[in-house]
Amino acid sequence: MKRSQLIMIWLLPVIVIGGLFYPILGYLVIAMMSSLLLLSYFKKGRFWCWNLCPRGAFLDIVLLKFSAKKPVPKIFTKKWFRWLIFAIFISFLTFRIILTGGNLIAVGAVFVRICLVTTIIAIVLGVLMKQRAWCMICPMGTLQEKIGKIAQRRRP
Repeated sequence: MKRSQLIMIWLLPVIVIGGLFYPILGYLVIAMMSSLLLLSYFKKGRFWCWNLCPRGAFLDIVLLKFSAKKPVPKIFTKKWFRWLIFAIFISFLTFRIILTGGNLIAVGAVFVRICLVTTIIAIVLGVLMKQRAWCMICPMGTLQEKIGKIAQRRRP
Protein backbone atom coordinates (compact mmCIF):
# COMPACT_ATOMS: atom_id res chain seq x y z
CA MET A 1 0.00 0.00 0.00
CA LYS A 2 1.33 3.39 -1.00
CA ARG A 3 0.88 6.69 0.80
CA SER A 4 -0.63 8.12 -2.38
CA GLN A 5 -3.29 5.37 -2.30
CA LEU A 6 -4.23 6.26 1.29
CA ILE A 7 -4.79 9.84 0.17
CA MET A 8 -6.56 9.12 -3.13
CA ILE A 9 -8.91 6.39 -1.85
CA TRP A 10 -11.13 9.06 -0.28
CA LEU A 11 -11.96 10.55 -3.66
CA LEU A 12 -13.92 7.47 -4.69
CA PRO A 13 -16.70 7.78 -2.06
CA VAL A 14 -16.71 11.55 -2.47
CA ILE A 15 -17.54 11.11 -6.15
CA VAL A 16 -19.79 8.03 -6.15
CA ILE A 17 -21.75 8.89 -3.00
CA GLY A 18 -21.38 12.66 -2.75
CA GLY A 19 -21.95 12.98 -6.49
CA LEU A 20 -25.43 11.50 -6.12
CA PHE A 21 -26.34 14.58 -4.05
CA TYR A 22 -23.99 17.08 -5.73
CA PRO A 23 -23.60 16.07 -9.40
CA ILE A 24 -21.07 18.85 -9.94
CA LEU A 25 -18.59 16.49 -8.22
CA GLY A 26 -18.57 14.60 -11.53
CA TYR A 27 -16.17 17.24 -12.77
CA LEU A 28 -13.56 15.68 -10.48
CA VAL A 29 -13.75 12.66 -12.79
CA ILE A 30 -13.02 14.90 -15.78
CA ALA A 31 -10.08 16.42 -13.89
CA MET A 32 -8.74 12.97 -13.03
CA MET A 33 -9.17 11.73 -16.61
CA SER A 34 -7.26 14.76 -17.88
CA SER A 35 -4.52 14.24 -15.29
CA LEU A 36 -4.10 10.57 -16.05
CA LEU A 37 -3.82 11.25 -19.77
CA LEU A 38 -1.12 13.87 -19.20
CA LEU A 39 0.74 11.62 -16.78
CA SER A 40 0.59 8.72 -19.22
CA TYR A 41 2.56 10.77 -21.73
CA PHE A 42 5.18 12.05 -19.30
CA LYS A 43 5.39 9.17 -16.79
CA LYS A 44 5.34 6.15 -19.10
CA GLY A 45 1.89 4.70 -19.40
CA ARG A 46 -0.16 3.51 -16.46
CA PHE A 47 1.55 5.52 -13.71
CA TRP A 48 -1.85 6.87 -12.60
CA CYS A 49 -3.33 3.37 -12.29
CA TRP A 50 -0.72 2.03 -9.92
CA ASN A 51 -0.11 5.17 -7.87
CA LEU A 52 -3.00 7.64 -7.95
CA CYS A 53 -6.23 5.95 -9.06
CA PRO A 54 -8.84 6.20 -6.28
CA ARG A 55 -10.63 3.07 -7.53
CA GLY A 56 -7.35 1.19 -7.75
CA ALA A 57 -6.57 2.21 -4.17
CA PHE A 58 -9.99 0.96 -3.05
CA LEU A 59 -9.44 -2.33 -4.87
CA ASP A 60 -5.98 -2.80 -3.31
CA ILE A 61 -6.85 -1.71 0.22
CA VAL A 62 -10.46 -2.82 0.73
CA LEU A 63 -11.45 -5.34 -1.92
CA LEU A 64 -8.30 -7.42 -1.55
CA LYS A 65 -9.83 -8.77 1.69
CA PHE A 66 -12.91 -10.06 -0.17
CA SER A 67 -11.36 -11.17 -3.44
CA ALA A 68 -11.45 -14.81 -4.59
CA LYS A 69 -7.95 -14.13 -5.98
CA LYS A 70 -8.71 -16.20 -9.06
CA PRO A 71 -7.02 -15.53 -12.40
CA VAL A 72 -8.77 -13.25 -14.86
CA PRO A 73 -10.08 -14.75 -18.10
CA LYS A 74 -7.51 -14.71 -20.91
CA ILE A 75 -9.85 -12.56 -23.00
CA PHE A 76 -9.16 -9.67 -20.57
CA THR A 77 -5.58 -9.55 -21.87
CA LYS A 78 -6.55 -9.41 -25.54
CA LYS A 79 -6.04 -6.00 -27.12
CA TRP A 80 -9.14 -6.26 -29.28
CA PHE A 81 -11.28 -6.97 -26.21
CA ARG A 82 -9.81 -4.10 -24.23
CA TRP A 83 -10.40 -1.71 -27.16
CA LEU A 84 -13.94 -3.03 -27.52
CA ILE A 85 -14.59 -2.14 -23.86
CA PHE A 86 -13.02 1.27 -24.55
CA ALA A 87 -15.29 1.84 -27.57
CA ILE A 88 -18.40 0.83 -25.61
CA PHE A 89 -17.38 3.10 -22.73
CA ILE A 90 -16.70 6.13 -24.94
CA SER A 91 -19.88 5.55 -26.96
CA PHE A 92 -21.99 5.35 -23.83
CA LEU A 93 -20.30 8.41 -22.34
CA THR A 94 -20.74 10.44 -25.54
CA PHE A 95 -24.39 9.41 -25.91
CA ARG A 96 -25.17 10.36 -22.30
CA ILE A 97 -23.42 13.73 -22.63
CA ILE A 98 -25.38 14.53 -25.80
CA LEU A 99 -28.61 13.74 -23.95
CA THR A 100 -27.79 16.40 -21.33
CA GLY A 101 -28.38 19.16 -23.87
CA GLY A 102 -25.39 21.02 -22.47
CA ASN A 103 -26.75 21.29 -18.93
CA LEU A 104 -23.59 21.53 -16.81
CA ILE A 105 -25.12 19.86 -13.75
CA ALA A 106 -26.41 16.99 -15.92
CA VAL A 107 -22.95 16.58 -17.50
CA GLY A 108 -21.47 16.26 -14.00
CA ALA A 109 -24.13 13.67 -13.19
CA VAL A 110 -23.12 11.64 -16.26
CA PHE A 111 -19.57 11.38 -14.96
CA VAL A 112 -20.77 10.49 -11.45
CA ARG A 113 -22.95 7.71 -12.88
CA ILE A 114 -20.20 6.34 -15.11
CA CYS A 115 -17.87 6.29 -12.11
CA LEU A 116 -20.52 4.55 -10.01
CA VAL A 117 -21.34 1.94 -12.67
CA THR A 118 -17.69 1.14 -13.41
CA THR A 119 -16.98 0.92 -9.67
CA ILE A 120 -19.81 -1.60 -9.25
CA ILE A 121 -18.41 -3.60 -12.17
CA ALA A 122 -14.93 -3.39 -10.61
CA ILE A 123 -16.27 -4.67 -7.27
CA VAL A 124 -18.10 -7.60 -8.86
CA LEU A 125 -15.07 -8.58 -10.93
CA GLY A 126 -12.75 -8.05 -7.97
CA VAL A 127 -14.79 -10.30 -5.69
CA LEU A 128 -15.10 -13.07 -8.30
CA MET A 129 -11.49 -12.85 -9.53
CA LYS A 130 -8.39 -10.88 -8.56
CA GLN A 131 -9.14 -7.58 -6.84
CA ARG A 132 -7.83 -5.57 -9.79
CA ALA A 133 -9.54 -7.58 -12.55
CA TRP A 134 -11.30 -4.40 -13.71
CA CYS A 135 -7.93 -2.71 -14.19
CA MET A 136 -7.11 -5.22 -16.93
CA ILE A 137 -9.98 -3.89 -19.07
CA CYS A 138 -10.31 -0.34 -17.71
CA PRO A 139 -10.89 2.01 -20.67
CA MET A 140 -8.71 4.73 -19.18
CA GLY A 141 -5.94 2.24 -18.44
CA THR A 142 -6.08 1.02 -22.04
CA LEU A 143 -5.80 4.59 -23.30
CA GLN A 144 -2.97 5.40 -20.90
CA GLU A 145 -1.03 2.39 -22.07
CA LYS A 146 -1.40 3.46 -25.72
CA ILE A 147 -0.41 7.06 -25.01
CA GLY A 148 2.60 5.84 -23.01
CA LYS A 149 3.77 3.70 -25.94
CA ILE A 150 3.36 6.58 -28.39
CA ALA A 151 5.31 8.89 -26.07
CA GLN A 152 8.05 6.29 -25.66
CA ARG A 153 8.52 6.09 -29.43
CA ARG A 154 8.85 9.89 -29.68
CA ARG A 155 11.47 10.19 -26.95
CA PRO A 156 15.09 10.17 -28.05
